[in-house]
Amino acid sequence: MQLIHSITEMQSYSSVWQQAGLKIAFVPTMGNLHAGHLSLVEKAMEVADRVVLSIFVNPLQFNENSDFEAYPRTLDADMQKLDGYRVDALFAPGENDLYPQGREQVTLVDVPELSTILEGSSRPGHFRGVATVVAKLFNCVLPQVAIFGEKDFQQLLVVQRMVADLNFPIEIIGMPTRREQDGLAMSSRNSRMSTEERQKAPALYRTLRTLCDKILAGEHDFAQLESQAMEQIAAEGMSPEYIRVRSAKDLGTPQIAADLVIVAAARLGQTRLIDNIRI
Repeated sequence: MQLIHSITEMQSYSSVWQQAGLKIAFVPTMGNLHAGHLSLVEKAMEVADRVVLSIFVNPLQFNENSDFEAYPRTLDADMQKLDGYRVDALFAPGENDLYPQGREQVTLVDVPELSTILEGSSRPGHFRGVATVVAKLFNCVLPQVAIFGEKDFQQLLVVQRMVADLNFPIEIIGMPTRREQDGLAMSSRNSRMSTEERQKAPALYRTLRTLCDKILAGEHDFAQLESQAMEQIAAEGMSPEYIRVRSAKDLGTPQIAADLVIVAAARLGQTRLIDNIRI
């Protein structure tokens, strides 16, 4: 595995691989890798000849500077976790590499409508930061396929829309959420929780499962079901931000009870949890 910091060096590697007719799969991450990330690497190994994983804690997608500063930087440990996986390049650029003119001067990529609802409403500008850095990383790595986890479901849709609108010749693959044994969606932020909070955290997934079961049983008053789920989350000691039943295609208000996704966000202490379930 090559550790690469330079954009030009990364592009050089990718160009050589492409000229040799090799397919490149890309897994973008912010590091602090866990089993969910590694499942994306496994998929990349299946679908391509060369695998590139990136680690970059992107300041543009953080709404709170304290959250950005507190995000775990664990490059050495991440490299150890990648031992045994066929990762050909670990691309770890610095902020000055990706934003040489500074955060305030960078050209921004904005995906309208989809970026301003749900997570976008709770975190204004977040998806603009995501779309911008992903577009830049795509141009650094030059992949034919990119792998994203479905835990960040809205992010996956934003990236898919951006790729379609900007004509990137890249296939986007979404992979199912990896969960702990008690159902909690794996996340790099889970390590911030206290022991007591970690015991409470799986209640979010249990609530979504209950809501899913009710819909599958034929209950379609989504507003009432959402309200009940919000109350259940609050009773579990969390502060719910939203629980919504939406169309899995575009997160719009569903017109029929088919092809749905339940998306949710809640705060537990200093940790913000997100999750979703496809129906």
